[in-house]
Amino acid sequence: MIEVKDIKKSFDDTEVLKGISASFDPGKTHLIIGRSGSGKTVFLKSVLGLHPVNDGDIFFDGKSLNAMNKNERKTLRQDMGMVFQGGALFDSMTVEENVMFPLNMFTTKTVKEKLDRVNFCLSRVNLEGANKKYPAELSGGMQKRVAIARAIALNPKYLFCDEPNSGLDPDTAIVIDTLIKEITEEYGMTTLINTHDMNSVLEIGEHIVFLKNGYKVWEGNKTEVLTTDNEHVAEFVFRSKLFKKVREALIKQ
Repeated sequence: MIEVKDIKKSFDDTEVLKGISASFDPGKTHLIIGRSGSGKTVFLKSVLGLHPVNDGDIFFDGKSLNAMNKNERKTLRQDMGMVFQGGALFDSMTVEENVMFPLNMFTTKTVKEKLDRVNFCLSRVNLEGANKKYPAELSGGMQKRVAIARAIALNPKYLFCDEPNSGLDPDTAIVIDTLIKEITEEYGMTTLINTHDMNSVLEIGEHIVFLKNGYKVWEGNKTEVLTTDNEHVAEFVFRSKLFKKVREALIKQ
């Protein structure tokens, strides 16, 4: 579980996060949504510990991030997996080397043990046999799956995804959403996802936090997001005619 308690974050004189509190349970997909500039990327990086907060605290299974020393933070980092917006694979490394990278950095496993883990992770994302390929030889969806394989290599407790469907076609985006949800449930991870993709919200939004101008202005689930009377959420969600029709149909039921 991750608990965020009244966190605030400023850059120079600009306050970006203005007292956000939320709880994120394990085994569920938690989506952070909002327009550009709402603070969701800064929020995710603050929870990751990349941006030290100015006020408030973040707890990982009851342990305060603020109270952790350098070694404790390093241990926590090993419990975190990260899927970056563009995949962030190393172009000069093969798929196998990319997935093995965190194992080389954080473990003392033998080469065989690491290779076994790499093959397991690639199998889990349906990329068996892709070990020797380079990122440039893969489609965008396959690159995202490699990024997910790398993110779960250390069997993390916490998984963070920053716009995982960015640049993907709708069908491939659904594949990535489904994979993230399956892995989250299978391993009981606490998964936080930054997204602007409403299809993701409706597919895997078990818990949704909506940010606006650095504030948390709403939270709920994928059913509630379609029927909420919160004007800020409704404006964000129903920008397209399709979702307006879905909302009208649900309200009539």
